[in-house]
Amino acid sequence: MAKKTRAEARKIRHRRVRKHVAGTPERPRLNVFRSLTEIYAQVIDDESGTTLVSASTIDKTLREEFGDLNKTEQAKLIGKTIAERAKSNGIDTVVFDRGGYRFSGRVKSLAEGAREGGLKF
Repeated sequence: MAKKTRAEARKIRHRRVRKHVAGTPERPRLNVFRSLTEIYAQVIDDESGTTLVSASTIDKTLREEFGDLNKTEQAKLIGKTIAERAKSNGIDTVVFDRGGYRFSGRVKSLAEGAREGGLKF
């Protein structure tokens, strides 16, 4: 059996978590994807298969706010932004989906920012 890459191992972990975590219209799923340079967050309703709200470090409206922030601080800002956008769409509670990543570093920072922004999970 061939050795798995880090990305394949993450996808396996994510699938294992997704067996138990699903977003509903009342409590959608806050999904996180982390690349080497960027971080992305989406609030997803899995029943209809739609993305309700999204924010990321490639968002043109947020680019100038980053300035000289490091990646962890950027993730926190993305968390606060996703919380603001979700609140404006009437979403206040979500299910957190860490995407197969460890709950530390940028993923944890994004979650803390979302909590500070007013999302409950």
